Amino acid sequence: MSSNEIAAILRGLSAGIIPVLFAITLHEVAHGWAAKSLGDRTAEILGRLSLNPLRHVDPTGTVLVPILVFTLSGGAFLFGWAKPVPVNFSNLNDPKRDMIAVAAAGPAANIVMAFFWAIILSVSVRLAGDAGVVAEFLFQMAKIGIFFNCLLAVFNLIPLPPLDGGRVLRGLVPESLGRRLDSIERFGLILVVLLLWLGVLGPLLLPPIFALQNLLLTLVGIGG
Repeated sequence: MSSNEIAAILRGLSAGIIPVLFAITLHEVAHGWAAKSLGDRTAEILGRLSLNPLRHVDPTGTVLVPILVFTLSGGAFLFGWAKPVPVNFSNLNDPKRDMIAVAAAGPAANIVMAFFWAIILSVSVRLAGDAGVVAEFLFQMAKIGIFFNCLLAVFNLIPLPPLDGGRVLRGLVPESLGRRLDSIERFGLILVVLLLWLGVLGPLLLPPIFALQNLLLTLVGIGG
């Protein structure tokens, strides 16, 4: 790897720290906020409703994995996760119904953040002629923020427990089918990793990720 390539990767990592940390942090905090509003204060009692990223950092998922993935992909891809916010579904006002809102809150927060970064990207484009270095850094940061948040939103909506989409599905299906979903939850992440390793998920996830990204860019007036 050349010195120019290493420098480019380091610039990308520095630009990605803020959007990645807050994408992961606010995703988890959104689950806790939704749970609190619907009757479960577990996350609040354990101090996990904080916007301080350090309270949600998982050494592997928040630090090691994003750096390795970003480096090994030559700066083309980024992925990671935070410590899950604890939710006691039995404390919710209506556990089966409210499970849907709590699960959907994480991806919804990522879509809102992606829209925020789309606005920042639009601003950086307009500043390009007057603040070259700053605008370029904001542009790179915003691009990472948009893509990473869209990635987290779409990935977590895969209808497989323990992902958020699996929780949403669990709240929608009859209880008999829901119990079957519960029985496969322990294998869910293994199956997801296997599908990623086999290259099955990429072709399925990238179209909706790019579609969501292009929609947000269109909403801020800079096209897809």
